[in-house]
Amino acid sequence: MALFLAVIIRDLQLAKRHGTDIAMTLAFFVLVVALFPLGLSSAPVLLSKIAPAVLWVTVLLSAMLSFDQLFQKDYEDGWLEQLIFSGLPLSMLVLAKACAHWLITGLPMLLLAPLLAVGLNLPSKSYPITIFTMLLGTPVISLFGTLGAALVISARRPGLLITIIVLPLLIPVLIFAVSAIEATGDWSAIRVRLLFLGAILSAAIPLVGIAASNVLRQSLE
Repeated sequence: MALFLAVIIRDLQLAKRHGTDIAMTLAFFVLVVALFPLGLSSAPVLLSKIAPAVLWVTVLLSAMLSFDQLFQKDYEDGWLEQLIFSGLPLSMLVLAKACAHWLITGLPMLLLAPLLAVGLNLPSKSYPITIFTMLLGTPVISLFGTLGAALVISARRPGLLITIIVLPLLIPVLIFAVSAIEATGDWSAIRVRLLFLGAILSAAIPLVGIAASNVLRQSLE
């Protein structure tokens, strides 16, 4: 647990020093979502229908911008190699990295989503469902992004590779999250979709921790 908290604090401090990268990610999220009301100002009904998909697709694309830096600096300065040879549990490192990534990018996007939903003409009764889907779905994005970053840690241009690896894994999250928001009013349908999102998150936590730690160990040994 001490390692887990130490890694989170370290990543938060590094993010504070390099705030430009985080600001670019959030700016991309806001700007892309803001373009849709401008382009569909004459079709508010259509805008309302596509609002859930717009929000979630933009969340996925925005998150992709920050994955390539998850392990890169630690790999280049040798800190990651020292941690591996110290015998400390790498699965805790991986989960801490994912948690820090969510705090830095996922949580701000979750907080911004209801504000942006207003511009997308999303019905107000859909806001709580949107928040619930993001509470369950954005941590999965961070977890799979951490796995993708571990797989391409030694690549020269990891950004595109991570996108190719991670996006197919996140398609179920996109489907269940968007369909849950679209089913607003049908609580039984919403409940089923939220349960699926919760199941994906519950499975991803141990699987990503084990898989990514093994990948990191093999890459550096």
